[in-house]
Amino acid sequence: GWIETALNWYYVIALVILMFVCFYLMLSRFGKIRLGDDDSRPEFSRFSWFAMLFSAGVGIGILFFGIAEPMFYFDNTQPWKYPNNPFADVAGHTAMNEQRAIAAMRVTYFHWGFHAWAVYVIVGLCLAYFGFRKKLPLTLRSSLHPIIGDRIYGPIGHAVDLLAVFGTVFGVATSLGLGVTQMAAGLNHLFGLDPGLVTQLVLIAVISVVATLSAVSGVGNGIRIISEWNIWLSAVLLAFFLFGGPFNWLMGFFITTLGDYLWNAIPMGFQIFSDKGAASWQGGWTIFYWGWWISWAPFVGMFIARISRGRTIREFMLGVMFVPTSISFVWLCMFGGTAMWMELNAAGGVGTAGIADLVRNWDLPSALYGTISQVTELGWLNWAMAALATMLLATWFITSSDSGTLVITTMLSMGDDNPPQRFRIVWGMGEGFVAAVLLAAGGLTALQTASIAAALPVSVILLLMAYGIVKSLHEDPSAVAAPPEDHAPDGTRMAQELHA
Repeated sequence: GWIETALNWYYVIALVILMFVCFYLMLSRFGKIRLGDDDSRPEFSRFSWFAMLFSAGVGIGILFFGIAEPMFYFDNTQPWKYPNNPFADVAGHTAMNEQRAIAAMRVTYFHWGFHAWAVYVIVGLCLAYFGFRKKLPLTLRSSLHPIIGDRIYGPIGHAVDLLAVFGTVFGVATSLGLGVTQMAAGLNHLFGLDPGLVTQLVLIAVISVVATLSAVSGVGNGIRIISEWNIWLSAVLLAFFLFGGPFNWLMGFFITTLGDYLWNAIPMGFQIFSDKGAASWQGGWTIFYWGWWISWAPFVGMFIARISRGRTIREFMLGVMFVPTSISFVWLCMFGGTAMWMELNAAGGVGTAGIADLVRNWDLPSALYGTISQVTELGWLNWAMAALATMLLATWFITSSDSGTLVITTMLSMGDDNPPQRFRIVWGMGEGFVAAVLLAAGGLTALQTASIAAALPVSVILLLMAYGIVKSLHEDPSAVAAPPEDHAPDGTRMAQELHA
């Protein structure tokens, strides 16, 4: 609580700085520099690359919050004794109407948009540049080489990598904890199973084993294949919401809300509320999200770097910043927009569809299934899509866990991108154990607290990394006459993927 309230200004300005650095580098002359040797080429096709970016960087969280978060901002009952959406209240949109729905989606985009991915971009770019081009260890310590030189190999470097491991463990554990609570709610919806702690712990144990096996098989096999499956399953679920729901309304709502977000993203990024109630809201939502993204940054950034060798800086930054963000916006609008449309057009009057009631009672995992059950009049189809959503949670759980395992073991083995299998097994099961302990200790509150606490020291490192990459690029002789960009993946690797 102290971090969320006393240091809210720090998190706000840190995210603004990181996003500014991202866009500066994206538009600068450094864009043609390749992340690797000048003749290196990408290892993975663009589709595989995008699939792994989205699965590792968003995953479980967007299913957990995709309906619950915009519905919380749309609600106006203030069940937690602070505003549900200060941005809407300030604009005078206090009733549950379409204008408040637009404001709710704007805030949701804000939390999942460019500010979030700027964090991942900075870490991923630093690791890929220093690891593949400067031939330093593929660990966070290498990003500080422009600042402290070879001292990265001493106690300072060890401390930085340990902080990164700590942040990764608790960031991944937060996501896994959210995922199993929603999976348990899904099994309750589908089969009537008790969604309590015992079910959640069993789910963690079973899926952690599968995730560990995936991590042992490596990036090119288990992680890539499951990530691609995630994209196809996600496409089916999105199509269900789009074509089974209010198609024309959703299309208009998406265009309107996207424009609203793009117009307001910068001023929202600088907003710090002084009113006690609004400040409590900002701490519980915005600062929690900024902390979550920061605690995830070593994990996601390392994984992004690992799969981005051979791409140019501009291609890397455009791909990582805009592709997952665009998919997230479509997802959030289709899911959250459908739920708000149901509440706006409920037969018993606005707010009587039952989804807002679930969110008011903080039954966030059930909000997804409560919405799916009302999308069409075909009960069997709604049931099948609920089962698909639960399956998608499981596969996203696996990709989050196995990617986290690979990252942790890479850092602990001084940048070895093929760490020993025994490391992967120990840490794969260890992540599940941490998630289980946090769930048993305090549920969602404990997970949220761990994420925020882990983010504070990591955020300082991220700001130093941003300075270091700018400094190093200005000193890179290739920045004057970088070779032309060539986006084609390596032909041999592409052939291997097509025949895989």
